[in-house]
Amino acid sequence: MTADTRPTQTATGPGGAAPRRGTAPGADAVRRAELAAFLRSRRERITPEQVGLPRGTRRRTPGLRREEVAHLGAVGVTWYTWLEQARDIHVSPQVLDAVARALLLDRAERSHLFALAGEADPTPGRECGGVTRELRQMMCQLEPFPAVLQNSRFDILAYNATYGRLMCDLDALPEEDRNCMWLAFTHPEWRASTVDLDATMRVMAAKFRASMAEHVAEPAWKALVARLTEASPEFREIWAQHEVIRPMSAVKLFRHPRVGVLQLSSTSLWTGPNPGPKLISYTPVDEQSRERLERLAAEAAGLVTAGGPSPRR
Repeated sequence: MTADTRPTQTATGPGGAAPRRGTAPGADAVRRAELAAFLRSRRERITPEQVGLPRGTRRRTPGLRREEVAHLGAVGVTWYTWLEQARDIHVSPQVLDAVARALLLDRAERSHLFALAGEADPTPGRECGGVTRELRQMMCQLEPFPAVLQNSRFDILAYNATYGRLMCDLDALPEEDRNCMWLAFTHPEWRASTVDLDATMRVMAAKFRASMAEHVAEPAWKALVARLTEASPEFREIWAQHEVIRPMSAVKLFRHPRVGVLQLSSTSLWTGPNPGPKLISYTPVDEQSRERLERLAAEAAGLVTAGGPSPRR
């Protein structure tokens, strides 16, 4: 089954394609030409052997043929050809994702592809810039206290072993799901561990909206809102209320299935200019919570030892 097998082109008159709304005709043509050139350059650098195709004896095209890229990405051959010809056709995020995978694009190339196409990446890569060796050592030294490095979009950039088992097994999640907003609204185990879930979701959404004011045009932010809007009726209801709140420290209650309820006080340490990444640590409010944290840390350390070191990013 192929995606977008019927190319769609903007309604035009005899003079050619009409410009997209909100863009100058010249700028739009330049963008499409740059996208076409970028796709050709990525296609020509890949050998058939890299993607499991036979080379054959009559190959003249450097790299892959257009129909091979279309086949690998499960998109229409005509559609992909028009894309490389800089035609004014609609480019959906799903097809861009398929093309990026077919062309073996890395994170920087994938981001460039979506930027040229003017679309938001539905699963942007989680770059871990700023997660220095010193920060990782600091988080490890905070054991048994949970610690996490988080950016203003609530992406989880790095964490220590205790935090990795506090609300769910973070190591088992794909990187695109390691976002506190996404987990709070969609992940059953994460939600069950939050004692006052309704209030927590509202506070998180309000903090997220306040932070997003400086990033409203950025694709990664818009993509996360779109993903949450589609997945969670609770998020749609809360988001429509347009509440905002400033970041603040607070005592939080967690319900862990094996060690019990934990009362933890959160402290945020900014690692760069506000609102850049911040290191959040959780300290026990009472002796019972401290003992339970120590049990959780011992359990997490035992799992890491048994399974080998895990990349916490």
